[in-house]
Amino acid sequence: MAKKKRQKKKPKKDAQLVLRLNSELRDRFVDACEDVDTSAAREVRRFIKRFLKRYDRGDLDE
Repeated sequence: MAKKKRQKKKPKKDAQLVLRLNSELRDRFVDACEDVDTSAAREVRRFIKRFLKRYDRGDLDE
């Protein structure tokens, strides 16, 4: 019998970030995400992770 691969557990998403946007900007963003088969939440998380990597390296403009 084949062994099952163990998947690493991803950290539980247990916090929210609330931000206010112009509804037109939000709608365009959500539509663009759907166009490329992703979610708005996934893209915001991706942005945050990339930003923090740059921050940790000191690559941000001051």
